[in-house]
Formats: sequence, C-alpha cells, structure tokens
Amino acid sequence: MPDLIPKHGGYRNTLSYKLSELIYDITVRFCARYIDKFSRTTDQMVQAARSGKQNIAEGSLASATSKKTELKLTQVARASLEELKLDYEDFLRQKGLTLWHHDNPLRQSLIDARCQTADEVAAWIKVTCQAQNPQGTKSSNQYPEFSANAAQVLITVACSLLDHQVATQAKDFENQGGFTERLYKIRTQKREEERKNK
Repeated sequence: MPDLIPKHGGYRNTLSYKLSELIYDITVRFCARYIDKFSRTTDQMVQAARSGKQNIAEGSLASATSKKTELKLTQVARASLEELKLDYEDFLRQKGLTLWHHDNPLRQSLIDARCQTADEVAAWIKVTCQAQNPQGTKSSNQYPEFSANAAQVLITVACSLLDHQVATQAKDFENQGGFTERLYKIRTQKREEERKNK
C-alpha cells in the first residue's frame, strides 16, 4: 500500500503552515485593536486569514488520495492570503499611512527576526517603533502603521512559500499522477504477477 497511499498530513512541520498560523493570530489581534469588531471588514480579514491556514492543512491531508485536491486547496490558501494582504494595504491607504516599499530595511529586519508567535511580532513592533523615535515622540498612527506593515510583510513571505509549494505539487502530480493512476498501475502489476505465477 505505500505506493498507493503516499506520506501525507505533515502540514504542521511546513514553514507555510507555521507562518499562516502566525498570520491568523496577528490578524485576530490586529482586528480586535484597530478595526470595528462589528464591521464586515473584521469578519472578512479573520476569515481570509483562517482560510489560508485551514486550506493548507486540508490540502495536506487530502494528498493521500488526491494530489489534484491538494493542489487546488493550496492555491485557495494562496488566494486567501493575497486577499488578506490587500485588506492590510487598504487599511494603510485609507488611514493615510505609509506602505513599506520592498527596499525598506524594516521588512528584512522583521523577516530576520523569525518571530514564532504574535507576542514576538508585537515585541518586534514595539522595539522597532522605539528605535525609530529615540526621543519618544511617536505619533498615534505609528503602531497601527507598523502593525499593518508587519502583517503585510509576513503575508508576502507566506505567499512566496505557497507559490513554491504549488509549483512542487504541480510537478509531483505531473510526474507521479493521482490516486486513480497509481491504483491502476498497482492493479496492473498484481495481475501481471498472478499471470506469471500460474
């Protein structure tokens, strides 16, 4: 059976899942602090973050019998995170806040920090805000601006990881086929062995 049912379900060990889980946690926290809890935006952002995480997990488990489903769900996760990324960009634009450009050193600083939890991201934001204003004269918009940008950076990294994941899954599907093809191959081999043993 190992040829028929490949290893699957190891999503908790993937960087894409760990990062999507972190993004979900910081999005819940961000919405609670900066978005009206009764607004549709809160529901949409939290659901998009949850969808990113859940579809990675579901796709990993589905890979046992359907590489096609795994590929589809991973793409859904990627699309959900892209939607969430746009929500953070909308927040910054509508509040008149700055979206960090790709060459902003703060982006790489956050990536290099390799935060594992929402608390660690919050601590990075606090320390970075203080470092940007050593005189202690920060504006009221500094924390929401840094928080939205931090989320946007992490989502960009997650989307890049998922792009690579989708490419790998597509290649595996092309080279190995799906469950039905593997089942046909095994049945054909079994019939050939039975024929030879007669």
